Amino acid sequence: MQNILESFRLDNKVALVTGAASGLGAAIAMALAQAGATVAVHGNRRPADETAAAIVAAGGHAKAFQADLGSTEGAERLFTAVQAAFGGVDLLVNNAGMIHRAAAEEFALADWQQVLQVNLTSVFQLAQLAARDMMARQTGGKIVNIASLLSFQGGIRVPAYAASKGGVAQLTKALANEWAPKGIQVNAIAPGYFATTNTEALQADETRNRQILERIPAARWGQPQDLAGAAVFLCSRASDYVTGTVLTVDGGWMGR
Repeated sequence: MQNILESFRLDNKVALVTGAASGLGAAIAMALAQAGATVAVHGNRRPADETAAAIVAAGGHAKAFQADLGSTEGAERLFTAVQAAFGGVDLLVNNAGMIHRAAAEEFALADWQQVLQVNLTSVFQLAQLAARDMMARQTGGKIVNIASLLSFQGGIRVPAYAASKGGVAQLTKALANEWAPKGIQVNAIAPGYFATTNTEALQADETRNRQILERIPAARWGQPQDLAGAAVFLCSRASDYVTGTVLTVDGGWMGR
């Protein structure tokens, strides 16, 4: 019988992690590389060169790519470049995302469309491209989408973000239903409150920061590395019978 730890290895796998220039994406990319994957690290608005360099310095294999997922052509450009460099993608982590805060009655349609394009439409585009590639090579594969606590809750002043992340959760289930027979598992991770640049304003707000910490049973903000284990699990053979699930990594927030 194979040692259980071997089922978590990602040797000879190519992983594409979007939004990996910093924060959660960078931590996920490093974790997949440590598990043995060759990682294509994507930067949306800024290059992911530093993440790629950190992976290489740690003894891993990585290459940086940049594409604007806010454009309807960005996903295909990115996937084509990664495919040309590595021959295919075995593991896709759709982490790239953006948030825009405004009162719902004042939310501009252009801002709505941009958030939906980056957070939801590009997720479908890349998942579709990756699945086609996996099916053509008959290799199966793993797709992991990054959802949010706002996949379950409405939030305040973030209507487009909440709609997009609710969509990510449902898209994950829909794709899982269709692609499981093809050997492709599709799951999502819903991070709780993590200490990243996206939450700097909340961390700096003394009242809001206190309210958040009071709700989290773990009594602390998550760190990017706290997402690493879940990402490796859902990208590995250890999760071959797990599909269509949204795994919360939230310090207990949703159980409160």
